[in-house]
Amino acid sequence: MKIIIYGANEIGSIIATEFFEDHDIIVIDSDAVRLEKFNNLDLSTIVGEASNINVLKEADIKNADVFIACTCLDEANIVACLMAKQLSNAQTACFVSKKECRNSLSIVKESMQKEGALYIDYVIWPEKLLVQEIFKIVTVPDAINVEDFAQGRAKLLEYRIKENSILLNKQLKDIPFDDEMLVVGIKRDDELFIPKGDDEFKLNDKAIFMGTPEGLDITASRFFVEEKNPLKNVTIIGGGTVGLELAKSFEKTPIKVKLIEKDYKRCEFLSENLKKTLILNGDGTNLELLGQENIGESNVTIAVTDSDEKNLLCSLLVKQLGVKRVITRVGQMATASLFEKVGVDVAVSPKKAALNEIKNRIVDYKEGLLATVEMGLAEILEINIPENFQDTALMNLRLPKRGVVAIIQRGSKVIIPKGQTLVRGRDSLIIFTKTDDAEVIRGYFNKLCS
Repeated sequence: MKIIIYGANEIGSIIATEFFEDHDIIVIDSDAVRLEKFNNLDLSTIVGEASNINVLKEADIKNADVFIACTCLDEANIVACLMAKQLSNAQTACFVSKKECRNSLSIVKESMQKEGALYIDYVIWPEKLLVQEIFKIVTVPDAINVEDFAQGRAKLLEYRIKENSILLNKQLKDIPFDDEMLVVGIKRDDELFIPKGDDEFKLNDKAIFMGTPEGLDITASRFFVEEKNPLKNVTIIGGGTVGLELAKSFEKTPIKVKLIEKDYKRCEFLSENLKKTLILNGDGTNLELLGQENIGESNVTIAVTDSDEKNLLCSLLVKQLGVKRVITRVGQMATASLFEKVGVDVAVSPKKAALNEIKNRIVDYKEGLLATVEMGLAEILEINIPENFQDTALMNLRLPKRGVVAIIQRGSKVIIPKGQTLVRGRDSLIIFTKTDDAEVIRGYFNKLCS
């Protein structure tokens, strides 16, 4: 695969280092000095701006499979991706640091899809990916497997049923699951099956769920928290983008949240945008403040300021106060292991989250097969419905083998379908099925849509 990377910063270096052994890599950057770090790698470099058509032609953009723009400037990344899309059929991945850019590009993409125009394929906001990763770590620490779909708007969660699980020996139809998720599979011993409403969860089952991140997160907080040490309260140190988005996610659950932010004006903004979170104006490194607010009683403390040094100090202080679990943001991926050695329970990096997104959703993507589950026993398929397809209720499709249409992607919208939900032209269906039945289901849809 031919991959062109625009940006020789840390994330560009991480991506290039990850893929250069198995792929043809070209790195573009306007700074020749930054490109020198790649001299020992088997890849090519070009000095210039990827928004320049001549630079893209020099990189042989017309034969590229993937174009990744990851400079520190959102606008430069957007322009470069649009230029690359104009000159090639490459999959484009655009890194952004502002929520506004991400939201705007999502709206533009949906509009362009309708008009058949060119658009950016993947918009990667590392901070949002980090929020999702932290939320997963906090709320479902026993998760066996987590997969993301539809550019992060849907996911799969798998975990084991334990002796103290409130789901044990209960029929699926009797469990008040969130409407934004579905139970798609159960693995019992060495057998994987797609359950029905009267099936029960048994001890040591591996349960597989698919749905929206919000639906699965809410379900996880209701059913998957250890009863001996229930997750009741969380403290977030740092009210930036990550802190705000984390608090919004936690507000959808019964978990109580305190958020400590040093900047008073930022606290006012947070108070206007958060409904249930207790906002504290203060310094997370102030031991007296931490003691007065009983931070030591938090089940989890999450340090997500923009400073690695401050995050580490905050983490060590709350550990001294008795917090059992501390999650800390690190800006530099190489720092993560050091943080964990000195007492941080989990060190997380937005750059690492972004790399995983690139690896799992773009570079290693296979047409029609999104993922395999349980050592290849099940597959996640993507079926694209043609534009001229007549609206059909899902219950009337009558699949020839057991499978679950878990997600319908309609433009930028994700739908968790019911039996009466209509399947329409240009929909993308994400289907969970056993591997032995996958080809039969593919053939059914090929015939149906022909």
